[in-house]
Amino acid sequence: MALIFLLLITMLAISASQRSLLQQRMAGSLRSAQQARMSAETALRGAEYKIWSIASHAGVRLHCQEGGISADDGCIIYRALSAPYGARGVVTTFQKASGWVENVGKSYAGPMLAGYMDTNGEPTAVLARNPVYLIEDLGSERPPGVGSLHESGNTGPNNRGADEVDVHVYRITARGAGGNPVSVSVVQSTFSAPASP
Repeated sequence: MALIFLLLITMLAISASQRSLLQQRMAGSLRSAQQARMSAETALRGAEYKIWSIASHAGVRLHCQEGGISADDGCIIYRALSAPYGARGVVTTFQKASGWVENVGKSYAGPMLAGYMDTNGEPTAVLARNPVYLIEDLGSERPPGVGSLHESGNTGPNNRGADEVDVHVYRITARGAGGNPVSVSVVQSTFSAPASP
């Protein structure tokens, strides 16, 4: 009788430990997914801040390129029919790939430029990769019905007068990884800022 009860207790203990391991893995996966989302959001906000701060300095501009992504800003001029926007183009791949995309966009290392892959005394906050962003210059904002852009609104105090402010519209896409390199999150925003004088 004692052996039978011992066998039953052993089976219950094994079942409970397997459930605990499964719950631990699920919690770890959820945490890694949340880290990936926060990482991507951090890069997105960093890119928005970069655009806004450049707009406030005269003569400073993003180095957006036609047909390619600039290495220093991670910026490209939006041209829907160009190769980077094709079915296998780098911009399309960066925006739609389910896994990590290598060597595309600008790595974001944070405001202190320390990155997020070092423990810095917090081993549970380490990311598998630094987040990466891509900025697309969609052009100047136009009033409804003017030009080929889909953005609309009046961009200046004089409604196309001499003092009109040239407002550029940017689409920012950011990718972040969690503590596990398999956890990847992609976020995107549309951001407008005055073009620097």
